[in-house]
Amino acid sequence: MDPRGHHFIVEASGCNDVIGEIEKMQEILVEAAKRAKAHIWTVSFHRFPPNGVSGVVVISESHLSIHTWPELGYVALDIYTCGSESLPEVAVDYVLERVNAKHTHVTEITRGLDYGDREFYHSIVTWEERLRENGG
Repeated sequence: MDPRGHHFIVEASGCNDVIGEIEKMQEILVEAAKRAKAHIWTVSFHRFPPNGVSGVVVISESHLSIHTWPELGYVALDIYTCGSESLPEVAVDYVLERVNAKHTHVTEITRGLDYGDREFYHSIVTWEERLRENGG
């Protein structure tokens, strides 16, 4: 019953100003893909007025995408990888560290589960963390 993929949906709050810098956000997501041992196919980022950033890194294993609202200090991060070689958790941790998220809500969806009957389903685990409180 090996899963087909792991999908992380992340809400990050209290993020720093880097989330409004398109070049920095692209660098961060590309490096996150590399740290996850993913194979990058294409990268596309766009600025939305007044200063939000949306971008996607398409990888052989699926994708990393991000949408930012700098005026709110908020980041929506989505990382989905297939196969057993990639490390999506590493990518999630790297992005959250670089945007200096103070609070996160993470949902991990294990996708493509089956009992050999080719009827696929998923499982969901979700958790919240408060990060970097009291200078920590």
